[in-house]
Amino acid sequence: MSWISLTLETDDLHAEILSDAMLELGALSTDIHDAAAGTEREQPLFDEPGELAGEIWSMSELTALFEADADIASIVQAAAQAAQLPTPPAYHLALVEEQDWVRITQSQFDPIQISSRLWIVPTWHRAPDPAAINLALDPGLAFGTGSHPTTQLCLAWLDENLQGGEDLLDYGCGSGILAIAASKLGARYVVGVDIDAQAVAASRENALLNQCDETAIEFHAAHLATWEDSAREAWADVVLANILANPLIMLAPILTRAVRPGGHIVLSGILVEQAEEVRHAYREWCNMHVADVREGWVLLTGIRT
Repeated sequence: MSWISLTLETDDLHAEILSDAMLELGALSTDIHDAAAGTEREQPLFDEPGELAGEIWSMSELTALFEADADIASIVQAAAQAAQLPTPPAYHLALVEEQDWVRITQSQFDPIQISSRLWIVPTWHRAPDPAAINLALDPGLAFGTGSHPTTQLCLAWLDENLQGGEDLLDYGCGSGILAIAASKLGARYVVGVDIDAQAVAASRENALLNQCDETAIEFHAAHLATWEDSAREAWADVVLANILANPLIMLAPILTRAVRPGGHIVLSGILVEQAEEVRHAYREWCNMHVADVREGWVLLTGIRT
């Protein structure tokens, strides 16, 4: 079986209209991305909770997938009319043959070495170092495969700083990778919290996959402010949150309340240009500093006063 992939360039005023029109005209899927991606004209866009979303690239590339027998010329004509374009946009086509998409996806994920003793290993790979701490983790619906710089920043901090016996809160646990790593690195008791029920389910499955002690690690689908155990004061030796700058700022009073005096606050998901604003939000409870930077992302750490 094969399909036809249609690609055209447009602007930010017409990209979503064309995309919606093509879906109505039979497209199996559509994708809008930066037409200048990979060049010096690439236009980074970031949406965060608390900010207006919906910004789109000034020059966008739209890709739509159709059945092999689709009348592409008529579809483009109709989509152009829906977008009120005077003439149909130029486009090019490519044949998409049926492939083993699972194998192709798996080939994109190799083992990741975090340190001399800590690796992330997809289940279809053999561990490069059987003697190391090997976190078994496959890509899924929840954030956190170990490939993103923010995840690696947090994993490296845990590897370098956990001494063993700590109580740790991972807020925004995603796939559970950081909570599981903390448990494997010697934390006494680990709690992962996420507002996404799918993330919590994935975290629990990954904890079982990694043979974590069920009495020493648990995951909850809840906002930190509404979950009684994690919201109680000063119980964690380490509070770790790898989310985004805006929620980190809004959660500052709650996250700091959960960590005991002298305990560590570890924050990531922060762009370099956002670091000072996040530091300022935590100034009442601790003096946060930049502990590490990777590919434009920052790790902030501090000690609870």
